[in-house]
Amino acid sequence: MSDLHQPVLQWYDEHARELPWRGPSASAWSVMVSEFMLQQTPVARVLPVHEQWLSRWPSPADLAAEPSGEAVRAWGRLGYPRRALRLHAAATAIVQRHGGEVPEEYDDLRALPGIGDYTAAAIATFAYGRRHVVLDTNVRRVFARAIQGVQFPAPAVTKAEREVALAVLPGEEDAPTWSVAVMELGALVCTAASPRCADCPIAGLCAWRSAGHPAYDGPPRKTQAWAGTDRQCRGRLLAVLRDSDGPVHRSRLDAAWSDEGQRVRCLASLVEDGLLVHAAPDVYALP
Repeated sequence: MSDLHQPVLQWYDEHARELPWRGPSASAWSVMVSEFMLQQTPVARVLPVHEQWLSRWPSPADLAAEPSGEAVRAWGRLGYPRRALRLHAAATAIVQRHGGEVPEEYDDLRALPGIGDYTAAAIATFAYGRRHVVLDTNVRRVFARAIQGVQFPAPAVTKAEREVALAVLPGEEDAPTWSVAVMELGALVCTAASPRCADCPIAGLCAWRSAGHPAYDGPPRKTQAWAGTDRQCRGRLLAVLRDSDGPVHRSRLDAAWSDEGQRVRCLASLVEDGLLVHAAPDVYALP
């Protein structure tokens, strides 16, 4: 057993947040919805939308029975709305391939639309107690610092990183709790900007701390700009449709963003991504 296991698991037992997708009564569908919503989105923003989503669509079949545009509408302002389309497509596939039940096996989950390695591993682990390496941003940062002695992990998951995570993954009984515990440690203590090393249960075992907190010297890390970007423009245009009861004329979209070139480009990209459709000439609607 790794020396990291006991202090991290004990810390989690004392400090874990109570989240609806973690409770003993949480369904696999609740876990799956949370994993889609939590990608690049803070827990505080996800909580109310997750609750509304599960109230309206308590099972994959409930979501699959409605148009994908309703998923986009209900997604609200979580950002990256293509996730809503992917979740709707995955729910439809679950109904068609698995009788409406979220599958338990990694390979079956991985084969669903919009589900990559991380999401498949997370659902299998947190919904069904399976033993998989679960590498989200928080987990990767904890392992980079505590085990590899660097401030931040590489931009993309590496083979070496996966091997490190597998080497410290406990047996099947403790693996699910370990995975969520490390994730929580990264979210609450070993944060990107201001790590609280004094509160860390493995500070005495941390290679990065022992090395004197050397600064990151890898490839430049991406920053998330917002103001004036295509992302903001797309979000503004999509909000017009979300807040409308039906299709809208192009003139309403023109009023939502002043830069014509950017507006035309973003509108075309929303149609290409399947987030908007042409209902008639110069009229747009959710799918």
